Amino acid sequence: MECPFIRVEESGGVVQLLGEVTTVGRGKFVDVQLADPSVSMLHAELIRRGPYVYVTDLGLSRNGTRVNGRLVARRLLADGDVVTFGSARCRIGGVAGEELSADADLRRPATPELTRRELDVVTSLCRPALSDEAFVAPAAAREIAVDLVVTEAAVKQHLLRLYQKLRIPEGPNRRVRLANEVVALGLVRPLPQPMLPDRAAQGATPAPPGTAASPATPPAAPHPSVPSVAALPQAVPPQAASPQPEAAPGPAGAISPATW
Repeated sequence: MECPFIRVEESGGVVQLLGEVTTVGRGKFVDVQLADPSVSMLHAELIRRGPYVYVTDLGLSRNGTRVNGRLVARRLLADGDVVTFGSARCRIGGVAGEELSADADLRRPATPELTRRELDVVTSLCRPALSDEAFVAPAAAREIAVDLVVTEAAVKQHLLRLYQKLRIPEGPNRRVRLANEVVALGLVRPLPQPMLPDRAAQGATPAPPGTAASPATPPAAPHPSVPSVAALPQAVPPQAASPQPEAAPGPAGAISPATW
């Protein structure tokens, strides 16, 4: 064939990548339709840029996209690569080859393959940090255990294996460094805002549009040396932050950047 193509192993069907973008999924209106239930309605895209083809996982499925067995968020494809969408295996062909030096191949970063439970752990770990709130640390082991309905000891075992797989050295803020690494690798992505848990707003009554929400308890009188909330620069839109009673002089209750 004169242009790159993708072959679905289960059906043997071949789809030429004629356009700049080829959509892949289980939906009715995608370009490469896969009947496998592990594939999301709109799962991934195959992008052509000149002679190059790369795959982009759209982050809409828990099962992800793999290239030659490795979970990826975005990956340049070569002729003969096996791309797995969920459990549906496909093979890429017709891609022009390009010789790379041995040194360049060694410098290519490898994304470690994570188990389903490890992906659940890193997703729960990063969920607070991917919200719109400022200076929020990743979830603690106890919070992850509650989120996944497992024991805290099991979560700590998974975190130890993740530290080893992603080569996170011992030291302070190890969870923060792990969260930064998985986000940089594209293993975890921000969820749509309605799906993010608003931990700061739990127990508070939503205020009607255009009005300020009332705190559960009356705020303490502000100290002259403590600037008001209105005088501070806002890191997030007002509607994303929950009102908090002003505390008396002393250590601040909010999480500071030092926790990162």
